[in-house]
Amino acid sequence: MTTLSPGPQPSAALPATPEPRTSVRSGRRGPAVPPERRGPDDDPGPIPGPPGGRFRRAAARVTPADRAVLGLYLLTRISLGITAHLARWLFPARSGARETAPVLAPFQQWDANHYLHLARDGYFPAGTGPWTEGWDNREAFFPGYPLTLRAVHTVVPDWTAAGLLISFVAGAVAVVALARIARACLPAEAAGSRTAVLFLLSPCAVFLAAGYTEALFLAFALPAWLAAMRHRWALAAVLTTLGTTVRISGLFLAAAIGLLFILTAVREREGRRSWRAVGWTLLPALPPAAYSWYLHAHTGDWMAWKHAQERGWYRTFHTPWEAWANTWTGAFGQTQTTGYALMFQAELAAMVVGIALAAVLLYRRRWPEAVYVVLSLWALGTSYWYTSIPRATLLWWPLWIGLAALSLRHPWFRTAYLCVATPVTTLVSLTFLTGRWAG
Repeated sequence: MTTLSPGPQPSAALPATPEPRTSVRSGRRGPAVPPERRGPDDDPGPIPGPPGGRFRRAAARVTPADRAVLGLYLLTRISLGITAHLARWLFPARSGARETAPVLAPFQQWDANHYLHLARDGYFPAGTGPWTEGWDNREAFFPGYPLTLRAVHTVVPDWTAAGLLISFVAGAVAVVALARIARACLPAEAAGSRTAVLFLLSPCAVFLAAGYTEALFLAFALPAWLAAMRHRWALAAVLTTLGTTVRISGLFLAAAIGLLFILTAVREREGRRSWRAVGWTLLPALPPAAYSWYLHAHTGDWMAWKHAQERGWYRTFHTPWEAWANTWTGAFGQTQTTGYALMFQAELAAMVVGIALAAVLLYRRRWPEAVYVVLSLWALGTSYWYTSIPRATLLWWPLWIGLAALSLRHPWFRTAYLCVATPVTTLVSLTFLTGRWAG
């Protein structure tokens, strides 16, 4: 697994006490300088202009380091597009085919179809539901991504293209936020770009580009964590709330941010002023509660989303050792076809990585991050067998920062990682893009 940076602990990663506010008009600390008393150093700066000026100011917030990360992101998107193009020609759905599938067809696989059906038809079209024979258990998926897909589809007519656009924009936001978190936690100047490279070339990176929820969730979760590191609790809560509309993992993030808030309040001893913001930490619970209420109104079941996962994905509760044993049997017991057996082997490997990551975080006393990872492992590791743990590694931002820290201390590690990860990433991408199960 990884060793996190020997650098600052959670408290050290937090910024210092904010400096006095800067006057908007004068550009100096304190009150604005009256016009008749301004000297040569009291230039009021640019006057706010039309809406186009807002775009320029927003663009100015993208630093050169951010642009470098976005350049890496764009290159990996181009690489993935080339891989998808080759997959259409080299691995057609039917042997002997003389025509290729549509250009975007490789990305419309597995869960992407569930989200398309949800965005197009809703949760219970024409009175169908769990009581209907052959039901697809679509209520297992939270509504944030389907609603976003439906909104984007109003301007992008093709459903697959709309999903890819969401993931493209959300992935860009996520990778910039990840790089900023890395720069806040690691002292090296190259920390941000190094973390981004390891993340974008991770084995399951294809899911950041496809019509899946990972990119959109991270576009909310990582800026939320960055805001929490800066003690901007209201913003962190709002972003986390948006994340809980997309995935139940948002509640794990809310728990981590809640713990970070408590640790910060106790450490800084700010009394009532600090504790007044505690209410914001409860906001992320509202979307899951509202979704449960909606499902109860249609099915009479408050936990319909959980029961749909149990029916469709064998997510009935089992002890961690039972889940490990069942996954091991699937991987090595010759009970599955070779493709599925290989994926079960990947599930086992990802669980080992997750346990190692949690152990390192606990050893380093990174309590909030440890809570997030441990809750994720518990949710994923207590089903009949493991499902989608490799894909969940994309959501473990401490993993990628830890790997970056290790590679910055030991340059050989970057070479070793890229030599191993690049072919694995390519094979996982081809597996997904050709319609096979990839986690």
